[in-house]
Amino acid sequence: MSVLRLVISRTDYAKIGREAPLSDADVLGLISKEALEHRESIDAFKKGQRSDLVAKEETELKALQEYLPQAMTREEVADCARKVVAEVGARGPGDKGKVMPRLINELKGRADGKLINEVVTQLLSGG
Repeated sequence: MSVLRLVISRTDYAKIGREAPLSDADVLGLISKEALEHRESIDAFKKGQRSDLVAKEETELKALQEYLPQAMTREEVADCARKVVAEVGARGPGDKGKVMPRLINELKGRADGKLINEVVTQLLSGG
C-alpha cells in the first residue's frame, strides 16, 4: 500500500510541476525511476549490513516491478536505436545528442538509461 501511495504522490507532483497531464510513458518513467532508487538503496543497505532495510526495500521493489513492463533486451534496445539513428541521420559520436533524447523518451520505463547509453555509444562508434 505504501508503494502505491508513493507512486500516486510522485505522479501528482510531476503533474503539478508540468501543469499538464502525464502520458503513460511519463508514469512508467516515474515508476522506473523509483525502482532504480530502490535498487540503489538495496545495494547501500547491503553494504551497511542492514538486512531489515534490505528486506523492506526488496518487498517494495517487487511491488513496483508489477507495474512495469518486462525490461527490453540489449538487442531490442539496439534495434530501436538503429531506427532512431537512421531517422535523425546520425553518423558518429558527435551526433549522440540527436539520438539519446529521442530514444530515451521512446523507451522510457522499458529500458535502463545506462543500457541505452551503452548501445548508442557502441552504434555511433562503429560497433
